[in-house]
Amino acid sequence: EALVASTVARIPDFVDRVIVVDDGSQDTTAERAGNADPRVEVIAHEHNEGVGAAIVTGYRRAVAEKADVTCVMAADGQMDPDDLEKLVRAVARDECDYAKANRLFTGQAWQLIPRTRYIGNAILSFLTKIASGYWHIADSQSGYTAVNRETLELLDLDRIYRRYGFPNDMLVHLNVWNRRVRD
Repeated sequence: EALVASTVARIPDFVDRVIVVDDGSQDTTAERAGNADPRVEVIAHEHNEGVGAAIVTGYRRAVAEKADVTCVMAADGQMDPDDLEKLVRAVARDECDYAKANRLFTGQAWQLIPRTRYIGNAILSFLTKIASGYWHIADSQSGYTAVNRETLELLDLDRIYRRYGFPNDMLVHLNVWNRRVRD
């Protein structure tokens, strides 16, 4: 609620549409998001279904609109909108089908991320490498992503895990279709 409007307001001008999925909030998140920018469409879940379910709802809307590249960015200000162009560019130029931000790429991650979370992320990332086959993906937990329309149309979105493990399960599903994933 406190950060959604400022996050949406910082989305770069090259973005045509902004789909905000309000996952059952009981506050003014939807209203603040809807008033933040004329490009915004708010889709509200009646009750909390989980982060994966919210992403799938956004993906379905993007597919219906025939969006060429669809990005996922949390509305809490933790994902820098200035990094969006780099994610989009790789997919738009057909260098990959799915691009993921990597929070662990800089040496600052160890100082910025709480130790237990950092270690947990490292363990989950390692297990995801084994399950997905994407050994080059360092930060499987990152939800800051871009994907092309062809990939979204291939995936069975009903089968992807709808809660916190969504980014990990998404990589497994992408590997089933042999999609090109870039860190």
